[in-house]
Amino acid sequence: MKLAINGGKPVRKSFLIFGSPDIHQEDIEEVVGTLRSGWISTGPKVQRFEEMMREYTGAKFAMAVNSCTAGLHLSMLASGIMAGEEVITCPMTFAATANVIHHINAKPVFVDCMRDSMTIDPSLIEKKITRKTKAIIPIHFAGRPADMTPIMKIAKKYKLIVIEDAAHALEARYKGRKIGTIGDLSSFSFYVTKNVTTGEGGMVTTNNGEYAKKIQQYALHGLSKGAWKRYSDEEFKHYHVIFPGYKYNMMDIQAALGLHQLSRVEANLKRREQIWNYYNKEFKVLPLFTPESLDKNMRHARHLYTILIDLQHVKADRDTIQKALFCENIGTGIHYISLHLHPYYKNTYGFKESDFPNAEFISDRTLSLPLSPKLTDDDIQDVAKAVKKVLLYYSK
Repeated sequence: MKLAINGGKPVRKSFLIFGSPDIHQEDIEEVVGTLRSGWISTGPKVQRFEEMMREYTGAKFAMAVNSCTAGLHLSMLASGIMAGEEVITCPMTFAATANVIHHINAKPVFVDCMRDSMTIDPSLIEKKITRKTKAIIPIHFAGRPADMTPIMKIAKKYKLIVIEDAAHALEARYKGRKIGTIGDLSSFSFYVTKNVTTGEGGMVTTNNGEYAKKIQQYALHGLSKGAWKRYSDEEFKHYHVIFPGYKYNMMDIQAALGLHQLSRVEANLKRREQIWNYYNKEFKVLPLFTPESLDKNMRHARHLYTILIDLQHVKADRDTIQKALFCENIGTGIHYISLHLHPYYKNTYGFKESDFPNAEFISDRTLSLPLSPKLTDDDIQDVAKAVKKVLLYYSK
């Protein structure tokens, strides 16, 4: 490892991993109990996890899958989006949001984000609607809800489907409504870095019974009955193939890991808010922009604490700042490099720099800092010390 800046000792002795999961003893015991039960694939604990998600979000239906990506893919299939049709989304997101559009041979149409919220700009959506447009996928970025009222109005006007990418937004609310109940479908993530983790996993929520039925079938090969219904202590039941589906089901082992975490999610949110507020206070005078204050009608899920480096007032680019923090033993993330700048999308659609200026502005400056209820007070103080040390060193 390179020496810390100035050749001195790093702020921390040990490396602070970005996004390390907060696993408790009760989580471990629940997984061990599952292993001992004899039922480790999709079964009673997945069913229980789905019930908890229905209760938590207020959605009528919740279907567990093996990733948020799978959830988005199945949502598109269930809602009838066809090859050749267009889906509007934002390039300031993870690749999965746009990749699933390609999985069904539809076309992703990008709309720039707003610089302050980092979410899709509703005022630009109508300009991108054509006769081929079938859906909108808004992203609730870093845990901040997208501005859903104008999005839903546009969708109603043009008879478009709204599929919420809620990978970051489990605890989020918009104008008194839980994320997961506003659009036609919503897909959540339980990846290892998320506020609730099952290692890998996802969940689709909807109030549409027909969509729910299709997703449940499509997620397990398109079978009429899942393994739990076929092989439980009830009499064996034959299945029928209704649709050439996918292997997207969640296992009981995964669900077991998430059950108690979902029960702790509100208490954990309070700790995340404490860390968030501490960072805001500590970083006031540094050459960076802290996350924009939230509208009083929204609740932030506090998934990512993203700063933007003020490049006009530092002598280094974002990547140099990130490497310097690494040498101080502080792990960070980059969320994200705008999709239109990645080779596949750039080459396939002929995108160029300046096509989405706000997404590019964020791409050049964004840096996510550790934000987890697992962090101790000493941990977050180390993060603040390292950020101050590095940015003051590189300040103009």
